[in-house]
Amino acid sequence: MCGIAGFISKNNFIANRDALGRAALRLSHRGPDDSGFFFDEKAGIGLAHRRLSIIDLSRAGRQPMASDDNTIQVVFNGEIYNFRQIRDILTTRGHQFKSQTDTEVLLKAYLQWGLDCLTRFVGMFAIAIWDTNTQRLFLARDRLGIKPLYYYLHEGTFLFASELKALMAFKVFARDIDPEAVPLLLHYQYIPAPGSIFRNTFKLLPAQYLLYDGTNLNSGIYWKQPEEKEKDDFMESAGTEEDRLRELDRVITQAVSDRLISDVPLGALLSGGIDSTMVVAVMKKITPSPPRTFSIGFGEKGYNEAPWAERIARHLGTAHTTLYVTHQDALDVIARLPDIYDEPFADPSAIPTLLVSRMARSQVKVALSGDGGDELFCGYVRYWMTRTMALTFGRIPPALKSFLAGHLGRIPASWLGKCYSPFQDALPQRFKVANFQEKWQKLLYAMSRSQLQDLYRMTVCLWPEEELPALVGRTLPESHFEKAFRETRNLPVLSRLMQVDQKTYLPDAMLTKVDRASMAVGLEVRVPLLDHRVVEFASLLPEGLKYKNGTGKFLLKKLLARYVPPELFKRPKMGLGVPIDQWLRGDLKEILLDTLSPARIKNEGLFDPGMVQNKIDEHLSGRVNHQYRLWALLMWELWRDRWLG
Repeated sequence: MCGIAGFISKNNFIANRDALGRAALRLSHRGPDDSGFFFDEKAGIGLAHRRLSIIDLSRAGRQPMASDDNTIQVVFNGEIYNFRQIRDILTTRGHQFKSQTDTEVLLKAYLQWGLDCLTRFVGMFAIAIWDTNTQRLFLARDRLGIKPLYYYLHEGTFLFASELKALMAFKVFARDIDPEAVPLLLHYQYIPAPGSIFRNTFKLLPAQYLLYDGTNLNSGIYWKQPEEKEKDDFMESAGTEEDRLRELDRVITQAVSDRLISDVPLGALLSGGIDSTMVVAVMKKITPSPPRTFSIGFGEKGYNEAPWAERIARHLGTAHTTLYVTHQDALDVIARLPDIYDEPFADPSAIPTLLVSRMARSQVKVALSGDGGDELFCGYVRYWMTRTMALTFGRIPPALKSFLAGHLGRIPASWLGKCYSPFQDALPQRFKVANFQEKWQKLLYAMSRSQLQDLYRMTVCLWPEEELPALVGRTLPESHFEKAFRETRNLPVLSRLMQVDQKTYLPDAMLTKVDRASMAVGLEVRVPLLDHRVVEFASLLPEGLKYKNGTGKFLLKKLLARYVPPELFKRPKMGLGVPIDQWLRGDLKEILLDTLSPARIKNEGLFDPGMVQNKIDEHLSGRVNHQYRLWALLMWELWRDRWLG
């Protein structure tokens, strides 16, 4: 695992060369073990690398790595898990190797197959290759977007880096806020790719490659989910449910086994949920010694999964460590978040993710995690709720909806409350307002949204779409979220929602959170459930093997029951939540009031001060829980202080 950066510009080469040194230094947390540079003044190219040594710890693994004739230079962040198999193939083609690294295999695979080498790799990666023969830079990102890669193109200067802070080390980089990014952040809690917080600055999409020759920029997608015809063929040949269960066991076991390749200590993050338990159970099956596992707990009721993780660890016989988080731990971490998440990011579970990563790093250098299981096997309640809303509310005639909306005032509040209660737990936070009349008005508004994407977006948003013009003076712009819905329009509802998340929420929120938190402490996190072979198999499964009898992850749970007694994992989903609502009324209250004070908000001129203050007052009084809305504003202001102040 590493950090990479570089530039192409025939102007100001000396200044860019010096800036690249500063950029690499800003990525030192991603690669604390070594660093390297390549420069070609004539071509105006510079490459930088920071190394976290995992495989072949010798100097033979240093990057940038050159081809034997010095015409190709590569910098690479990530792991190619099947590099030994590819190396064997390349050896039969006449290639010779000087190291035991996957980097050298990647380099010679490019020499052998060109861009098609990407389709042969099993792994997580962000790659940059400078080809002197074609005078062209080649960038690529792994299929699921596990590893990040930003780029900037403006007035003949092209920059790229693993993190935004490295780009900001270049004087030529303009920190001009993209005004459309702000409502996107407040709505989704992240800024959807390919956009970013800054103008002229972009993220590579999952499975995207890019070619730049100093003038022309071309890109393409080298992998996508199986087509519907492939699914039909699979259904005809897949056999019984037991056959599919065995195949799921095989692909997950292969994925976990591949990710145990390491020349340094390795462990796993164990939350006690289904996905991480599945990964650890397979690790235990494969490894001769007990895996080291790590979990995190909270004192607040309803947020503590640690006892479940400990029970599973005892059953599997792992060497387990638990960290219980204090309020002071959280306060200390919050101060670091703008540095770690150098693009505004509003998921509060970044706090426990950073803390558990730091704890794991004290014992191991690599950790496996269970990320991706919900998006592959239909684990989120919001999937089921959206389908129910789409099917049920879609049948209500528009005239009846209008009639109900117009006569809410005549219906007793007690009756409204009884009718509303079945929706209470499944609906998003935005519906949980003070009185039942307002709740039903919002619910009827949801019913009126005829498009599936609108219904689903309402279950994931922080600040609702209709409040953004008053808050920030802008409507919600279209993003990759809507594009993902268009691309999946022929799929059944649940499959469509899962694939949309795999294209947006998974890489832009979940994997971003894990990558930045783990790499901030020099920990490599590997995600076996996001092996593309597991993803492809899961996408071929019929919905009835993912969501059945009112519960998700049907086949995955059935497989897990062969490793762990069901009573250890059959419980309501908690997720890596944190008691932000309580903290904002307690230890974080002073920070909240200071950072979002009316004078400060008015002086900034971006948000409506009265609207912000109203949300604060409602939250502090306990009338309405605005934790996620306020957290998004707080993260924006702290980020702005750090990078624009």
